[in-house]
Amino acid sequence: MKILPQKFYNRDPALVAKELLGKLLVRKFDKKILSGMITETEAYYGENDPASRAYKGKNKISELMYDEPGRLLIYMVHANWLLNITCLPKGIPGAVLIRAIKPIKGIEEMKRNRGIDNLKNLTNGPGKLTKALAIDKSLHGIHVFKRDSPLQVHEFKKIKPKEIKSGFRIGVSKDLDIPLRFYLSD
Repeated sequence: MKILPQKFYNRDPALVAKELLGKLLVRKFDKKILSGMITETEAYYGENDPASRAYKGKNKISELMYDEPGRLLIYMVHANWLLNITCLPKGIPGAVLIRAIKPIKGIEEMKRNRGIDNLKNLTNGPGKLTKALAIDKSLHGIHVFKRDSPLQVHEFKKIKPKEIKSGFRIGVSKDLDIPLRFYLSD
């Protein structure tokens, strides 16, 4: 399958977040391949977005949001690693949080990583999916569009606009007045 190119991410985070739905998130490590179809995302902007890590400008966590598009931004919230991909041209902060995937390949390994056997709850949250795919701070800053990357996003399923639902972002104390969470209706 075709890896999404860097130019895919060099756009508005809300557009990237919607178009990531149905794509395949692929994790390679220890001669293993784990993958899942992206089913839920959230878009984040810069200093005018109160829920963004870049709301107060550049800091230790947000500085990567100002870098080139297509890089992994990994940070911890409530003892869980969160997986984000940077968007927009260099110098303009933006990112997409990957909130959930539908497991496709390596499901037994994902279950071991999570320590659960319940497929429905395996990767249905941002912290759950990072544990299932063994994603941690060691992947911070990598390019998802490179062939040798341990985490990539590939073309997979074409999603029709009517299959996409939207809502407000989850777990934020302040939000913008537009829905920036996107998920598949089924």
